[in-house]
Formats: sequence, C-alpha cells, structure tokens
Amino acid sequence: METFSASPKELARSVKRQRNLISQMVIREIASRYRGSALGMVWSLIIPILMLAIYTFVFSYIFKARWRVGTDSKTEFALVLFAGLMLFNMFADCINRAPTQIVTNVNFVKKVVFPLEILSIVTVVASMFQMLISLVVWLVFYVAVLGAPPMTALLLPLVVLPLVLITLGVTWFLAALGVYLRDVAQITGILTTTLMFLTPIFFPASAVPQTLQILFLLNPLAVIVEQARDVLIWGKLPDFAMLGGLVVISLLIAWFGYACFQKTRRGFSDVL
Repeated sequence: METFSASPKELARSVKRQRNLISQMVIREIASRYRGSALGMVWSLIIPILMLAIYTFVFSYIFKARWRVGTDSKTEFALVLFAGLMLFNMFADCINRAPTQIVTNVNFVKKVVFPLEILSIVTVVASMFQMLISLVVWLVFYVAVLGAPPMTALLLPLVVLPLVLITLGVTWFLAALGVYLRDVAQITGILTTTLMFLTPIFFPASAVPQTLQILFLLNPLAVIVEQARDVLIWGKLPDFAMLGGLVVISLLIAWFGYACFQKTRRGFSDVL
C-alpha cells in the first residue's frame, strides 16, 4: 500500500515542485467564486466596501458604539471591528470549505496522480487574496478618515503569519476528516460562529472578566486579532515574546494537520 510522507521537508519540496500548479489553481479558485455573476471579480472589492459602510452606519450612528471611553470618533468602532473581522473571515472561510475539499474533487483522488495536499494551500491562499482586498479597503477608509496609519502597520504580515499556519493546519485536518465523517461540514459553520463570539471581534479583550483572561488567551485567534489591532490602529509594537510562542504553536498545529492528512489519504479512494 502506498505511503505518504508527513515530513515538513517533503512538504516544502512538494510546494516547490507544484508552485506553478498552485498558482493556476489559486487563480481558478478565486475566479470560480464569482463565475456567472455580472460583475465578476469586482464583487471581491464591492463586498468589503459594503460591509465596512454597513458596520460604520449600524455601530456608529444607530448603536453609537465607541471602542474607547472618551472618544468622539464615530468611525473608530467600525475600523476596529472590521480589522478583526477581515482576519477572522479568512480563517472561517477556509474552515467552512475544508470538510468538502476532497469530497468535491473526487477526480483528483481516483483518476489522476495528484498532490492532494496542495488543495488546502490553494484554499488558504485564495482566502488570503480576499483578506488582502479587504485590507486595501480598510486602509483607504482609514486614510480618508484618520490620515496615515502608524508605521507599526508594516508589521502586520508578521502578526498574520501564525494565523495562516493555524488555518492551514486546521484545513488539512478537516479536509481529511470530512472524507470519513460527512457531518463535519454541518458542524464547522456552528463552530466558526461560536468562535467568532469567543474572539474579541465585537469587544476589546480588556472587557473580558479577569477570572476568564487565562482561558481567553488560550484562543490563539484572540491573541492574533488583538496584536493586529495594536499594529494597525494603536501604533503599538506586537508582544514579540508572545508572538514567537504563537509561531511555534502554529507551526505545530500546521504540522499536525498535515500529518493527519498524509496518514489518512491512502483511504480516500476507498471511501469515495
């Protein structure tokens, strides 16, 4: 029976060998999300603009929400909220797509020799493209309202790196699990919605009771979202010690997800 290596070194070699295929599939994946619509790829720009406008109107003018006590800015809450949401949405999009990733690509499993491990990479990169579009919209709005963002915003890729690795690892794991347990596709939507309310998207981390702070910090998404806001909005340097630890944890999560995928993929063709 064929075996598949779970070595990170072999993964790196596979990505290098298949880089052209990955690029082509990412482009196809992005295009397929808007295929058949009159505006096509323009929707990738329109959607974040509409969402930012809605958040600004609802939270600033209807609920009159403020992120910080004593500030009169009506748009700050929308900017802070959207900064967290664009990161979380990238994670949630990948997680919700993961369980059907292999099931909807049966031809790749049965009819051709295909590096199935790259499907999760394609999904994550395509979702990162949408996050990048949202970030551009956020930056334009920030500049128009508040002026130039702080220089610490240049450190955002460093903060986002653990998020990408965690997302990739969980996507690999759920893609494999979804082949054997079809109910996973129904559960992930509930889990991502629950996780959204357990992550400081709509509230600052300081609002969490002190007795729950330790449990709250166990959610890596909470740490990433808070650090992202620090560098993007508040002009603070990230906590490099915490970020370093998070990178190590995210690497372990990525490797675990990849190892589970590689160890179980030999049975994909039998199940499908």
